[in-house]
Parts: sequence; structure tokens; C-alpha cells
Amino acid sequence: MSEKLPARLAEHPTVRKVRSRRARKAEVLDADWLRELCLDAGVDDVAFASVDNPDLASEVEHVEAALPGTRSYISLVVKMNRDNIRSTARSVANQEFHRSGELLNEAAYRIVRRLQDAGHRVLNPSATFPMEMDNYPGRIWVVAHKPVAVAAGLGVMGIHRNVIHPKFGNFILLGTILVDTPISSYGEPLDYSPCLECKLCVAACPVGAIGKDGSFDWLACSTHNYREFMGGFTDWVQTVADSTDATDFRSRVTDSENASMWQSLSFKPNYKAAYCLAVCPAGEDVIEPYLDNRKSFMDLVLKPLQDKKETLYVLPNSKAKEYAERRYPHKQVKVVDGGR
Repeated sequence: MSEKLPARLAEHPTVRKVRSRRARKAEVLDADWLRELCLDAGVDDVAFASVDNPDLASEVEHVEAALPGTRSYISLVVKMNRDNIRSTARSVANQEFHRSGELLNEAAYRIVRRLQDAGHRVLNPSATFPMEMDNYPGRIWVVAHKPVAVAAGLGVMGIHRNVIHPKFGNFILLGTILVDTPISSYGEPLDYSPCLECKLCVAACPVGAIGKDGSFDWLACSTHNYREFMGGFTDWVQTVADSTDATDFRSRVTDSENASMWQSLSFKPNYKAAYCLAVCPAGEDVIEPYLDNRKSFMDLVLKPLQDKKETLYVLPNSKAKEYAERRYPHKQVKVVDGGR
């Protein structure tokens, strides 16, 4: 029921026009209608989760801060082009990540606009790299896309800590929209894992971040793969500051490393690996070549990444350093402090 307004406000032309409208905000969003809206906006899959889902309890305080009164999550999936991600040319793989992220953020923008115009309070945090850097090195994301997607039934986390979609495999990017309205039906977690437990991601990781037993070394992964993000950038700046002159600096940092850092600053950040994604054969759209000939699949997809000559960034005295030097003698192993 609308609040009774003072006469002066009630007679204002804007107020009179709004009050004369017949349409009202839907009390519950129809799940089928919302799914079509999202697919029409450009995503490849979508599912919904309640903010009251006990599996997402850790997200409540964060989404409540971002959008007070959040009632539902809209979990979005955009699939990526597989062979681009598999390329040994990092420019090709990085462009695929960036372009897919742009498409996902654009689709989320369209969905938010439609729901906002329908009277809902709605918000879409960045679907790509976290940006709440005032909280760094703590939680720098508004909402954790992966657990929301899992709770909504869009996939299951593999041992490489990426969500594997039952159809698209792990060749996806995820986004989440927060909305202040219940949805008529919510997704359920998958009753099986698309992960094949083939351990190709273990074999592909150049710094040994993924263990055969399912363990995960986050520092090893972030130090190498995110070399030009956050701590890696700080380490590069510290190297600049610590160098006595240009000659000393150039003895510590190669021209190619400087050029790559410059490209990350001027264009978009360069990921150094993501090989675990590249080699994963899981998913209905992905698995057939692996089933037809596993050796051929590994020769075609895994071996080029293993054979590639590249620099691997590791922390001093770390398991990643020992692993990289032992497993990949043809790759340069460079010890960095990660900006710590």
C-alpha cells in the first residue's frame, strides 16, 4: 500500500504521473520469463539461486552491502572459443578471455536495464577480474561467482578450481546479478560432477599448483599466472625502485617482460598460463576428441603447452620452484617475491 503523501507532493506532476500507472513491480520474477530475457541478452546459460541458500551463507553480508535487500542471484554463463584458450600464443588466449568478459558484462548490463525498468532494484558486479582493490590483499570481489553458479546448478568445481559446465566444460566465464526480488523457482546443484578426474590439469600446470590428491597451491598459481596483476606488478615496481641505474634494471628485467607489463597496463592484463582450462576435456561439447583418441588429444592439446619455452615465475624456496625446475628444464624459472 502506497504511503499517504503531503498534498503539495501528491499534486506534483511527476508524482501524479507515476501514481496513475497501472503496472506494478512483480512481487515474484517468473523463472521462465527471466531465463528467456537473459538468453536474449546474449548469455549461453543461466540459472538462479536464493540468497537464503545455506550453501551461499558466506556471501550474504557482502551482497547485502552491495545491494541491500538482495533476495536472489542470477548466475550467468558465456562460453569461450576452445581453441583460442588452448593456443600457445598467449595473445590469442588472453584476447579470448577479455572479449568473452566484455560480452558477459554487456549481457549483464542489458539484463539489469530491463529489470530496473520493470521496477526492480538490481546490480551486476564485474564478471571479470575483481576490482575492490581497497580491500586488497583481502576479499577483492563483490560476489563469488563460482559458488553461486554451483549452487544454481550450472556446474561443479573441478580439482583445478574452475567450474565445469555439463555441456560447455570449463570453457566458460561466469557472472552474477543481484536482484531484490524472489524468483519463482531456483536451480539445484548437479547430482554428478562433469570432472573426469583425468588429471590433465595436473600435468599441464607449469608450476605444480594442482595436486593429484586435489590439493591446490593458490600462491603458486597466482604468482605465475597473475604475474602482471596485483602483487606481481608491485614486485616489478619494487625492482624499478631498487635498481641503481638503467643498466642494473635491464639486467633484472628483460625487454620482453617490460613490453608485456606495458601491454598489460595500456591494454588489458596478460595471463601467463590458464593451461588447466586449456587441456580439460570435460563437458558434452568438449569430450568427443578425448574419447576418440586420448593420446592424440594429449599430443594435440597438452604437449604443445608443456613444450613451450617460456618464463615461469615462482616464489623463493617454494614447492613451485622445485617442481618447475625439475619438470620443465627447458623453461626459464625466475624467482620473484610477488610484491610481498
